[in-house]
Amino acid sequence: MKDYVVLFPGQGSQNQNMLLNYDKNHIFNRQIEQSSEILGYDIKTIVANEAKLNNTLYTQPIMVATSIAIWEVFLSQTKELPKFAAGHSLGEYSALVANGTFSLEDCLKIVSKRAKYMDDAMAGIEGGMAAIMSNNPELDLANVVNEICNKLSTDNKFIQPVNYNSKNQIVIAGHKTLIDTCESEFKDQGVKRVIVLPVSIAAHSTIMKSCSDKLDKLLNNINISDENILFPILHNTDASEKIGKVDIIKSLCDQVCNPVLWDTTINNLFNNNITNFVEIGPGKVLTGLNSKILSNREGVSNYALDSFDGIEEVIGACNV
Repeated sequence: MKDYVVLFPGQGSQNQNMLLNYDKNHIFNRQIEQSSEILGYDIKTIVANEAKLNNTLYTQPIMVATSIAIWEVFLSQTKELPKFAAGHSLGEYSALVANGTFSLEDCLKIVSKRAKYMDDAMAGIEGGMAAIMSNNPELDLANVVNEICNKLSTDNKFIQPVNYNSKNQIVIAGHKTLIDTCESEFKDQGVKRVIVLPVSIAAHSTIMKSCSDKLDKLLNNINISDENILFPILHNTDASEKIGKVDIIKSLCDQVCNPVLWDTTINNLFNNNITNFVEIGPGKVLTGLNSKILSNREGVSNYALDSFDGIEEVIGACNV
């Protein structure tokens, strides 16, 4: 048996075909129907409507519901559980359902309110996010991003690094006027591309502090199982395990207004002798990031389960 880790994607991996690759699997469909009943709307109808699917109020719970439906299909065919799990941003909630910390019902209610809290935090603020990308191994991208964010930010408007996805990709967030006008500053420092993302929130920035405060109150009234969890999770805030309800709640509250340390998370997993990484959810975003983060590491295998056809290959490769 080869040790493996499961990775759950976050917001941005949603697409209108996200249910089609599993639509003939009864376990998947049963899970989607169950989640639809919990949420009070038909997930399949929302996914068919692109505008609604990309509305964060729908995107967050639907991403969790779909990821967990794929997880349940995978789980029905595996003999051994993963050694660890991790989730990128919102994906951390999917991971917490998978390892037994949250029930699916509680989690869907949490992320639905989390989405609303994030939306409320942007009231009166025009926000945005952008991916800063470099293909120059000699460029210290983290340092460049920090310097330019500090240079352009003022007391009233700011941009901040919020996702350390890899050494070659960092996402920034903050006020839209700065997001829209920062490209030339980054290009002057040797950055290859600045891609403005199609979102109106400034996720993981300090603008989300009010969301963090509301989450704290919400999570302290939710049943959180911190005993007999199935496998540990490395959390976004510091790429380490959290044990106990208090630490888990703090990590989730800190996560929403602090950077996602994804690059560090993946490297920490590799340093725990993990070489098989399985992405559980729509799309292949994390699989693509992993191929960059671990490009110089030997023996690494990355798999994406966005399609039911891929499960058999993963089962065979991991010998589960």
